[in-house]
Amino acid sequence: MKRLRIEHQTGFSYPGEVSASYNEARMLPSSTDSQFVLSSSLDIEPSTSVNQYVDYFGTRVAAFDVLSPHASLTISARSIVEVRPRPMEHADITWPRLRTEVQRSIETVEQLGQTDRTRPHPEIAEIARTIAAQHERPGIAAHEISMAVGNAVEYMHGITGVHSTAAEAWAERKGVCQDIAHITLGALREVGIPARYVSGYFHPRPEADVGVPVTGESHAWVEWFAGEWQGFDPTNNIDIGDRHVLVGRGRDYNDVPPLRGVYAGPFKSQLHVKVTITREA
Repeated sequence: MKRLRIEHQTGFSYPGEVSASYNEARMLPSSTDSQFVLSSSLDIEPSTSVNQYVDYFGTRVAAFDVLSPHASLTISARSIVEVRPRPMEHADITWPRLRTEVQRSIETVEQLGQTDRTRPHPEIAEIARTIAAQHERPGIAAHEISMAVGNAVEYMHGITGVHSTAAEAWAERKGVCQDIAHITLGALREVGIPARYVSGYFHPRPEADVGVPVTGESHAWVEWFAGEWQGFDPTNNIDIGDRHVLVGRGRDYNDVPPLRGVYAGPFKSQLHVKVTITREA
């Protein structure tokens, strides 16, 4: 088990003052069966009141408005989380039984349909179908499909944008964790395996020294349902472990952006992001 301190600062700057902005932040983790939140806080500048709630998918949301003129907006999220390893386990379930199980819950049914972000390129769809046909247990197939995506797509900044789709990223065979997660989701859903997008944080150093801050970033991975929900990080091709801190889940990135908002003003906004992760134990 690791104890991680996460400091995530983000926001917008404008070349002049905007008259108002309306925002939602999804930057604070919740306690689950594999992580325990010791503390969490959210600071906003300019100072304003915040309405906090849990959205449909179980993600903590901070909704707030800034109704006075401002030239910048900064949100600072700070959390301390204890995280334990989550080793890969494959339930003993067949494809026919999975199809039956999926229809019993809205949670699984709604994670089976494709979105504009996840709809797969024909090539990866065919790869997924070929792998699925080789395995009697969908959990093992899901694991192999996810690793196949991770092996095929190179992690690289600057090739795709925040609005890129899975099909576009697959055509380039390059992208960031968001793209790789979307490709994986599309491939899993193509063969009838419910899968959901997970947002959070990832400590990049397996053997990090205690007390040493490390530059990090928001991260994305996937969870699939094959008798039970199981997570995997296709970007790094590793199981979800004690370096992953979960913040939110959804159908794709659109359901869990760290910061989303609109503002009143003629200026173009500039996003800034800084994430620091420190192992404390």
